[in-house]
Amino acid sequence: MARKTIVVKIGTSSLTEKSGKLDIARLRALTAQVAHARDAGHQVIMVTSGAIAAGYSLLGYQERPVAVPAKQASAAVGQGLLMEEYARCLSDHGYVAAQLLLTRADFSDRRRYHNAFSALEVLLSRGAVPVINENDTVSIAELKLGDNDMLSAQVAAMVHADLLLLLTDTDGLYTADPRTDPDAKHIPFVEKVTPEIEALAHGAGSANGTGGMATKVEGAKLAAGAGVSVVICRSHEPDVIAKAIAGTAKGTYFKAGSGMKTRLQWMAFYAPTRGNVYIDSGAAEALCSRGRSLLPAGVRAVEGDFAVGDVVKVYKSGTDSCLGRGTVNYSSAELREIMGLPSSKAAARYPGRPPEVIHQDNYAHFETEVSE
Repeated sequence: MARKTIVVKIGTSSLTEKSGKLDIARLRALTAQVAHARDAGHQVIMVTSGAIAAGYSLLGYQERPVAVPAKQASAAVGQGLLMEEYARCLSDHGYVAAQLLLTRADFSDRRRYHNAFSALEVLLSRGAVPVINENDTVSIAELKLGDNDMLSAQVAAMVHADLLLLLTDTDGLYTADPRTDPDAKHIPFVEKVTPEIEALAHGAGSANGTGGMATKVEGAKLAAGAGVSVVICRSHEPDVIAKAIAGTAKGTYFKAGSGMKTRLQWMAFYAPTRGNVYIDSGAAEALCSRGRSLLPAGVRAVEGDFAVGDVVKVYKSGTDSCLGRGTVNYSSAELREIMGLPSSKAAARYPGRPPEVIHQDNYAHFETEVSE
C-alpha cells in the first residue's frame, strides 16, 4: 500500500466515559492504532479533543461544566494531562509526540498559517506524530460548537492529506437519527455535499461533545473541496483506523474534489474576507466553468468596504450560494462606479488599471456552492 498522509480526528465522544471523564483505556487503544498506521509507513497527524474531560474533575466539578469560563479553566488543567498521556502511549510504541495548539486565527493570518504548515512538514519528515488540539483556553467559539471537526478539516487541507478520518460515536451519516428512528438508513458514500446532505446532518450532537453530525459534514465539505478524501467512522469499531485507510471500515465516505494550489487554498478556506461581489449568470459561467476572469460588465452589486488586494466572496446575483473567493483589483468604491460597464468605459474611468475585477489566477472556485 502506498504511503499516505492521514489526519485522524478523535472526538470527545470517542475519548470519554458516560460520566464525561476521560477514558484512558480508549485513548491508549486509539493511540496504539495510530502507532500501527505509522508502522505501516503512513504519516499520521492526530487532532484530539479531551482537554476539558481530563481537567474538570480536578477543579472540583462533579460533571462536565457548561459555562464557557469553566470549560476554559478545565481545558487549561486538562491539556497538559491529555498530552502527557498521548506522549507516554506513543513513546511505548517508539514514536515521539509533538503538541500543537492552534486557533482559527492561526489559519486566517497568512504568516501564522505558513509557520504552522512549515512546523508540521518538519515534524512529519522527522517521524514525529503531531497531536493537535484547539487552544481551548482562548478559543471561545470552538468551545461552543465544532468539537475540532473544522480544525481537523483545516489541518487536512493545509498539509494536502490523502485522508481525513473523523472518529465519533456513530458509523457515519444516516437518513435520520438512528438512535431515535428505527427506519434510519445508513449512507455509505457521498459524491458531493449538497444542501440535501447538509439537511440530513442536522440533529442532536454527542452527549459529551460540542459538535454533531452537522459539523462533521461541514468539515468533510471543506476537506473534500481541498482534495482530501474523508470518512466518518465509529471509533469503537475494531482496527477502525487501518480499515479506514484500506477503505473497508463501515462509515460514510466523502469523495475528494480536484483540490487547488496552496496559494488559492489559503484564500478559499482561511483568508478573512472584506466584502461580497454579486455577478450575473453570464459572468458566473465564464468565471466558474470556462476559467475566465471577472470583468466589470458582469458585476451586479457590491457589499462591504474593501480595498485593492482584499479577498471578497463572489455570489451569483439573486442567491445566497457563494461561488468562490477572489482577490480584487478595485476597491469597493471604485467597483461601484464601474460595475455593469463594458471594459472600454471602465478603462476610461481608471486608465492604466487592470481590466479584470478579479483575475482568473486570483480566483478560487468552490466545486460545491456554499451558503455563507
